[in-house]
Amino acid sequence: MTSLLEARQYVKQFYMKYETIITYVWKFFLALICLGLINSELGYHSTLNNVLILLMASLLCTILPTNFTVFMSTLFILGHLYKLSIESAAAAFIVFILMYLLYFRFTPKDTLAVLLTPVLFAFHIPYLMPVALGLFSTPLSIVSMTCGIVVYYMLTYISGNATSFGGSDIQESAGQFQAIISDTIGNKQMLAMIVAFAITLAIVYFIRRASIDHSWEIAIIAGCLIEILCILVGELVFESQISFVGVIFGTLISGIILKAIQFFAFNLDYTRTENVQFEDDEYYYYVKAVPKVTVSTPERRVKKINRSQATKSQSTTRSTSSDRTMRDLDN
Repeated sequence: MTSLLEARQYVKQFYMKYETIITYVWKFFLALICLGLINSELGYHSTLNNVLILLMASLLCTILPTNFTVFMSTLFILGHLYKLSIESAAAAFIVFILMYLLYFRFTPKDTLAVLLTPVLFAFHIPYLMPVALGLFSTPLSIVSMTCGIVVYYMLTYISGNATSFGGSDIQESAGQFQAIISDTIGNKQMLAMIVAFAITLAIVYFIRRASIDHSWEIAIIAGCLIEILCILVGELVFESQISFVGVIFGTLISGIILKAIQFFAFNLDYTRTENVQFEDDEYYYYVKAVPKVTVSTPERRVKKINRSQATKSQSTTRSTSSDRTMRDLDN
């Protein structure tokens, strides 16, 4: 355990020392993964599929605020859909406008939730998102998480029905436009996920905020169990055809990842908990103080040897030795 705590301390010190560089690196890879997944899922526009364009867009997202990655992802999606059909691009544009109004109104700083939710869906571990947001954010993050869920299911629907788009008749185009909107909004699996994730996020948040020992560990375990239960109920209510085995396996992996994150972000020593009471002119305060688990990393001491001093010392030693030899011969 001590070695793990020392490794944790080294990681924290490394991050604090190179925070600026690390921030640029993760922003670049986040943009690269998001835009790359969009190209692999849609891929209708050959210019946007160009590796050089992908790298340039990712570099641009690196030096600009994180919200620009959301904007660039939107441009990539609309570009691919416009190449597929005007109807799909118009439907996606309307959905994006509605989501942007909600997103910038309630959670403009929740960029990671919007971007990572569809990414985690693509990697089959979306169950990580509601528990993580419950630990590190507020219930308002339900809005940004829902936006990410809607984007994922909308793109999945369009890519799965790409051959039915592109009719030349105006009436047929209007029917395709209406089908995209209605099928996306009425997707039962999507609705089940939104409800289950929202309930999980809220419960994890309130457990994490409770003044109880091991609140984060309890929140992670309770969040994973509640998430499985909510998805099961959603499957029964909405008949959404969700793979229950995949839900359990993905939730277990999410729990392990969250435990590792909790070890670095919120590791407390509850054996040294103190309850402090003090007062001022207006209030009497009851404070529960729980110290963090810390360990001092061993300092590496490097002994510097001056070369000139070392040479001088060696010459002095040699002269002393020769003097002793001469005295022995004289005797």
